[in-house]
Amino acid sequence: MGIIAWILIGLLAGAVAKMLLPGKDPGGIIITMLIGVAGGLLGGWLGKVIFGVDSIDGFFDLSTWIAAIIGSLILLVLYRAVTGNKRTHRHA
Repeated sequence: MGIIAWILIGLLAGAVAKMLLPGKDPGGIIITMLIGVAGGLLGGWLGKVIFGVDSIDGFFDLSTWIAAIIGSLILLVLYRAVTGNKRTHRHA
């Protein structure tokens, strides 16, 4: 798959991960896309290591999307754990 396909899958997988795990996260669409692209790579790697399958086959393969979404969910949870709620509360 080309870089445009990876970006599109990343954007959509990251958006699905945010829909499945709603909440306030620092960062916007760029962070969502980066989490999604990295999640797709992580999901593909985990699929290969755990199940011995090549889960990143093509843009329209269901296994590609499932791997990308699962990887994105994992990275979103890790991202939230690392960043936490670091906002300072000001009292007026």
